[in-house]
Amino acid sequence: MTAHHLLPADMRRLPSPWNDLTWGRKAALEELAHTEATERSALEALAAALSGPPGPPESPVPRVWSDESWELFDRIRHEAGYRLAQVMPTADRFTREGVAEVLREWAGTARPSVPSWWLDDQLDLIVGVLTDQALTGWAHDVLRWLQRKPYDEGGVAAAAERCVENGLASRDAVNLLHALGTPHGEQALLRVVQDDRASEESRSQARDALVWLRRPGYEARARRPVRGEHPLLPPAVRELPHSWGAGFQWPAELPETADNIDRARAILEACAPTAPVSDPVPDPDWTGDEDEEPPAWLEVRQVMRELMPYAGLVTEERMTEATRECALLNIPGVPEDPDSEEAARFARRWVTWISGWIAGEVFTWLGMCVDDDTLVTPWAMELAERYTRFGFVPDQAVAMLNWHGTVPRSREALARLAVEGRLPS
Repeated sequence: MTAHHLLPADMRRLPSPWNDLTWGRKAALEELAHTEATERSALEALAAALSGPPGPPESPVPRVWSDESWELFDRIRHEAGYRLAQVMPTADRFTREGVAEVLREWAGTARPSVPSWWLDDQLDLIVGVLTDQALTGWAHDVLRWLQRKPYDEGGVAAAAERCVENGLASRDAVNLLHALGTPHGEQALLRVVQDDRASEESRSQARDALVWLRRPGYEARARRPVRGEHPLLPPAVRELPHSWGAGFQWPAELPETADNIDRARAILEACAPTAPVSDPVPDPDWTGDEDEEPPAWLEVRQVMRELMPYAGLVTEERMTEATRECALLNIPGVPEDPDSEEAARFARRWVTWISGWIAGEVFTWLGMCVDDDTLVTPWAMELAERYTRFGFVPDQAVAMLNWHGTVPRSREALARLAVEGRLPS
């Protein structure tokens, strides 16, 4: 009977330890000396793994990965995983028939029992997942071994990039490119983020790695003075000493001096909306559901606050540079042309959001940290009511009103907003 191999032919011809599929592979690689020759062997092994796996034979009937499949697979992984490695310890012995034999043997003694019809119905799905996991685990160990002491950094980077393109242990491959750094790792990562063949998860991870690698350049740009540049925030806001890296938060221990109160008032007056805000300011402390993808603006913010860590550095020129950098990283939703009208709208939105985050932190400090109501009455209440009515950081504005809820002016503002239906839910 013809065996249905589950791994590429080139991989099945690899010598030890590169053909090892057992749990002892990691220890064997740790003992393997990292020389130029063994590195070439590792790169050849990765090329073999990427040479085109046949995979399990396709079923004529489409299969669905059901809840029962997950339950069964979880049991197989825990109860039969070691036996699979014993029976098929090398790539050339990893076959569909071998997997089926081990699983049927396990099913005959499993407790609780596994109906034979259930195993037959789910077999192709399980074989496919086991093949993917075997290949991914193998690539994980090889990529980590390559990271120890690369000789041919260009060749190692090229191999890792191919892994990302093909979805083979992509996270480990991106980590390897990150560890390689500049120039080879960075250049490969810049290609990965633009490569539609890579998954969005891999591209997002590559962008994170690039931000780390390019941070010294961001920091150098941030240290340059703003002479001759065109500021995008009002003068009172540009004087804010608290950094964007700290979320523009005002320290809780900041004293209630006249200077600090005057600064808070000047910032709120400078940022105060004159009309309803059509693009609400997102919560800077975004937390989504477990299955929810983080919004792309978080990645944009990561770049912008590296290039403009203080409000005084938010200039037209640096905003253009940040937009260009975000486009280079291929962050979704970022205009490719920094000189386009779309880019101008993008910049205006971000200036609004930055102003909102700054104003929100001022409200938070006034509410949580200023105990003397007379210092904030009535001007802070009037501004908070205005911000809420126009939908500009209403959560923080209303929170400040509630913190000073014993003040009649706060209660009056809250009552009016409630009647108008303006209070945040």
